[in-house]
This record gives sequence, structure tokens and C-alpha cells, in this order.
Amino acid sequence: MKRKFGALEKVDADLSNLQYKIRRDPPSYKADFAGQYTQYESQRHVFVQAPTSATDMGIVFFRDLIDFIAHVADCYPLETANFPEDLIQLLSLQHEHLGSELLEKVVGSLVLLRRKEIIDSPRLLQTLFPLLVTTPSKSLRALLYKKCLSDLRTSNTKVTNHRLNRTFQTVLSNLLTSDRTSSKGLWAVKFTRELWKRQIWTDSKAVEIMKEASLADNEKIIIGGVRFFLGGDKEREELEDESSDEDAIDMGKIKHQIGINKKTKKKARQMESAIATVKRKERKKKQPHPLNFSAFHLLHDPQGFAESLFFKHLQNSKSKLNLEQKLLVLQLVSRLVGLHKLTIMSLYSYFIKYLTPRQPSVTSFLASLAQATHNLVPPDVLESLVKKIADEFVSEAVAPEVASAGLNAIREICVRQPQAINKTLLQDLVGYRKSKDKGVMMAAKGLLGLYRETAPSMLEKRDRGKEAAMSLKNGERKGQRFGEQAAGQIEGLDLLEKWKEEELQRRVATQGDAGESDLSNDGGNDEDGWEVDDTSDSESGGWQNVSTDEDNRVEKPLKRARHDSRTSSETEDEEEDGDEDKEKKLSQASRAPESEAAVSSLATTRILTPADLAKLQELRLAASVNDALPASQQKRAAAARQSTLQRHVDDPLTAAEIEGLASLSAKNTKEQRIALAKAGKEDKTKVRKSTTARRKEKKQEQGKSTTNREKARKKNFLMTLGKAKGKQKRSLVDRGKVLKAHKERGKRGGKRGNNR
Repeated sequence: MKRKFGALEKVDADLSNLQYKIRRDPPSYKADFAGQYTQYESQRHVFVQAPTSATDMGIVFFRDLIDFIAHVADCYPLETANFPEDLIQLLSLQHEHLGSELLEKVVGSLVLLRRKEIIDSPRLLQTLFPLLVTTPSKSLRALLYKKCLSDLRTSNTKVTNHRLNRTFQTVLSNLLTSDRTSSKGLWAVKFTRELWKRQIWTDSKAVEIMKEASLADNEKIIIGGVRFFLGGDKEREELEDESSDEDAIDMGKIKHQIGINKKTKKKARQMESAIATVKRKERKKKQPHPLNFSAFHLLHDPQGFAESLFFKHLQNSKSKLNLEQKLLVLQLVSRLVGLHKLTIMSLYSYFIKYLTPRQPSVTSFLASLAQATHNLVPPDVLESLVKKIADEFVSEAVAPEVASAGLNAIREICVRQPQAINKTLLQDLVGYRKSKDKGVMMAAKGLLGLYRETAPSMLEKRDRGKEAAMSLKNGERKGQRFGEQAAGQIEGLDLLEKWKEEELQRRVATQGDAGESDLSNDGGNDEDGWEVDDTSDSESGGWQNVSTDEDNRVEKPLKRARHDSRTSSETEDEEEDGDEDKEKKLSQASRAPESEAAVSSLATTRILTPADLAKLQELRLAASVNDALPASQQKRAAAARQSTLQRHVDDPLTAAEIEGLASLSAKNTKEQRIALAKAGKEDKTKVRKSTTARRKEKKQEQGKSTTNREKARKKNFLMTLGKAKGKQKRSLVDRGKVLKAHKERGKRGGKRGNNR
């Protein structure tokens, strides 16, 4: 009995067992906890008085007591009311003398108290973040950064904690603006970029923090802020794709394994976990997708931001940035100018000294120049730059790779501003389509195809092509003037108007002249039954008739007038013939504008009814089906070219796109040719596998088993030898019983009775 009591006392002394007992029954072990808490206070007092003279055994015991009290603090809230403040003071005042293990235990205990909601998240961050910014210990900085980031993510898991986010964002912003030369602002960059990537911070306040970082005086902080704008959205998209592309759980496979294998509690828990995961993913799919705006679209003053970046980091002679860092800032400025259509006239003159083939990273400078171009930039500003590129890059004396890069850069500039080049220079550059080098030829053909779509009048007649020449003759394609903006309209509205005209003609043909007169008098009524009041009083507040395009047509009266004038005299006939030729030319030139006006008049003069909207959706669907047919390959090619013209709105332009087809011009080295030849031989040596073998490999990759017949066929012969001998020794009666059982089993559909 004495030995048993001694063992129990030893167990009670063990803190882990005491912690387990306290968690199950706190009131019964209150005295034991009070004794341990008294020892903790004495150990803390000794450590605070002489932290450097503490023994290893004392530090280990003190660390265990801190861990024990932190785990059971929620069971005795009154007794441990001062425990969080003691840990905060110990960490703030004595963090330099704390060992790595004791320091990690104190920080972990504070985080544990935060999870138990004994202290709140702002109190924890107010304790850890100042220590993170000031401590010289690298290991402590890594630990504190990890804990702060984890707490912010946990606080925004279920519902966005706007109050905590605003408080912490204000702290980070003050850290950047208080001292722009200090390297402490790097922590603001790290926190903001990581939380932006995790989609925890998606508001304009986070963008303003990175804006202040880009305008700092420390080189590392500047580059951190610039890289956020250039690649932060891409990182967020990649992280979202990775989370969505996780390995899907095959519920059929799990159920199959559970039905065959031995049933255990562990397998049941795995099944429940898999079902919960699948349900959670299904709920996540049904939730509305959040609107994640790009960081560029959340800037309050993009014009002022771009000007500050340009004049502070690029044109300032006292800037400490090297060429690579300046190139990053230039990419950001050009992206802002092109996206928001800003105006910084001195930016374009800044490019002149860098537009030479001998300049390092010249393709990045060309990409930045093209990115900074938009349709509101004056053409005379860009014309000198385009001529400089043509003189330096595009000539017979330069390498083919240089010429193709120059032509691609000119094309990217002209996509955004077609008036940036004159006709003479354009004709010279288009002449390179006959070059023997494939890269130069393709680049020149790309420039030619661009102007066939945008401004065919700038090309010579032999270079316009059939479609461009016909559309130019009909007046369908005309060059866009400087500053001209295309008018927006509802997609597919021209299809709806065409359908309405066909319906009107069909009804007129069926009803005759009377029906035509009724329809013309009923111009204010909609075909779908929407009635409009027709009153002669112009002061009434009701609906008024608007004259349609059919009422405004004046072609028939002009013909009658010309017919009457022919009968009057021969001289008037000649004059009318001349007028008729002029009218034909004018009608051809104004055919496209009249059609555009007709399309826009449907939306501005009539109210689209629900039936009209349903018909519009039906016509859109029919048009999309027709575009997918093989007969519409030319239409799809034209749509692809149009989408190429529109892709430059938000997408960045990289140096690889400027280099383009330069790889076609560069010849492979001997090593590269040998590697390509070896790769081709390896492909030829691949053994062709049968369909059965491919199915077997597919099953093995999916983790599926083979059939019982295949298993029996591959069974070891020695394992089947005893069964075969037993069959031979069977009597005639036994063989009859086996055969009878086999027939009955076949009738009922096997052992499982599938035919029942």
C-alpha cells in the first residue's frame, strides 16, 4: 500500500498528469494548482532579479510551469488574472536574456491565451509587433513574424475583422511614413504582400501602404513596393489556382475500399473526414465569387503616383537605384500610364537615350515604351520615337533578331496609337515581309495585318488585301482620328434590329398595302404588345411617337424628282446624272455611319421589352453557334484579330513578347541540334502498347485492383497444386453435387444473387 501511495504522489507531481486532471475536474484540484502557481511566481521573481545567473534546471522548471499555467488558465480565470501581463512584461523587458527555448515558450503561451480568448488579438499584436521591429535576433524575428501572421489569418477566417485590419494597417502606414530612410518599413511590405496574396486584405488601404513603400527612400522598400504592383495580383491568382487544383477525393474509391477491407474505427473516421471535405468544397463552389480588384484599380490618385515615381526615382540625379531597379520602376510607371491613360510628356523623351541595340535589357525598355502608349498620346510625340527605333533596329546592317524585335516594338506601339507612324515609314517597314529571315518576315507581316484592320488607307493599294480594299471602298473601315472614342452599345443589338426589319417586311408582304399603311400609322406601338399613347397635344405628359428610320428615308422622292427633271429638259437631265453619281459616292461613304446610327437609334428611341431581351439572348446564342461552324473561319479569324487588339487594356507587356519570333532567326548551336536529335530518337524508340496494357496502366495509376479471374491466372502454381489434386480425388457423387451447385448458382446470378 505504501508503494502505491508513493506512485500516486509521483503522478501528482507530474505536471502533464495534473493538467489532464484539472481539465476534467477543475474544482477538485484547485489547491494543487495554487501550489504550482506559487512556485511559478517564486521562479519568475528569481529570474527577473538575476536573469543571467539562472541555472539550467531552474530555467527548464520555469518553462514547464509557464506551459502548464497557460494550458489551464481558462479553468481558473480569477487566480490567473495577472498571468498574461506577467508574460508580456517578461517578453518586453527581458527578451534579450531569455534563451531560445524559453523565448519560444513565452510567445507560444501568449498565442495560446489568445486562442482561449483570455487576451484579444490587438493586445497580442501590440506586444509582438514592436518587438519584431526592434529586435536584432534573426530567429526571434522569424518566430514573431510567423505568429503575427498566423493570428491575423485566424482573426479573418470566418468573418473579416475590419476593426483589427484597420488598426494594423494604420500601424504599418505610420511605420513607413515616420522614417522613410529606415529599413523597418520592410515589415510593412512583407505583411501587406502576404495578406494580399492570401486575399485577407483586398481593400484600397493595403494598396496605399504599398504606394507609400514605393515612394520611400530605402532601396529595398522601394523595390518591394514596386514588385507588389507588378506581380502581386499574379501571385494571388496562382495561389487561388493551386488551392482549387487540389487532389479531388474519389468517394467511389473510398466506399469501395471500406466495403471490401476490414471495418475499423480509423476507416470510419477517414470516411467521415472525406465526406466533410467534399461537402465543404461543394459549399465553396456554390458561394459567389469575390470581386478581387487589381491593385492598379484601387489607387486613389494614379496620376500623382506615376508622376512622383518618375520624378523621384528616374529623373532625379541623386537616386541611388541601379539600372535594374530603375527598369522595374519604369515598368510600373509605364503600366500606370497605359492602364489609366495618363499624361506624362517628359516620360517619352526619357526613353530616347535607351533605344539602342547595345543597351542592356533593351527589349524591356521597348516593352515599357509600348506599354506607356495609348490613344490619347499625341502622335507627334511618338513619331520621333518610332523613327528612332526604325533607324536603330530595322535595317539590313543589323542582325535578324534585332530587326524582328524592332518591328515587334513598333507594332505594339501602333496597336495602341495607329497615328504614331507616317505612311512613308510604314511602307518601308512593310517591305520587310519579303525578307529571307523568317522572324523578320513574320514581324513585318504582323505590322501589315495590323494596318489592314485599323487603317488600310495608310497602305498602298497592292498591300491592302481583298477584304480591307472592299471594306475601305464601302466605307466600313476608316482610320480612327486622334482622341476619338468608340461609342458603346448593347451586344447583339444589330441582330435584334435586323430581325425586327425582317418581321416587318414579312408582315407587310402578308397583309398587303392595307397592312403596310396600318403598320406605318402604328409606329408608336411595339410589336410585342406594348402600347404608347398617341396624342396631338405636345404639352401632355404621356408618351410621344418618335419617327422611325422608314419615315426619314428620302430615296424615293429623290428618284421621282430626278424622273420629273429628265422629262423637262436635256440640260437638267445631264445635271441630275452628275448629281446622281455624287449621291452614289456619298451613299457609299456614309453607309457604315448610317448603319451605326440605325443600331444606336434602337436603344435610344425605344424601350426594350422583356420579350425583346429574350429574343436578343436567343439571337446571341444562334450567332455564337454559327460562328463555331467551319464556314465561319474567316469571321473567327477576324474576331481573333480584334481580341488581339483589345488584349492590351489590362495585360502587361513583357520583353519576351517584344522578342517574339526572334528565336526563329537565331540558329541553333551544335549542342542544341544534337539534343534535338536525341530527343527525336527517344520518341521513336517508345514501344507501342496494346489497348489492354494501356487500360491496365490506367487502372494502376488510379489505384484500382484487378479482377478475380486475372488474380487466379497469375496465382503461383504451387499454391494451386493442392486444389488441383483435391479435384482429381473427388468421387462421382461429389462431382455431381459440385456441378449441380454450379448450375443453381448460375441461375440465381452468382454468389450474390444478382438475378433475384
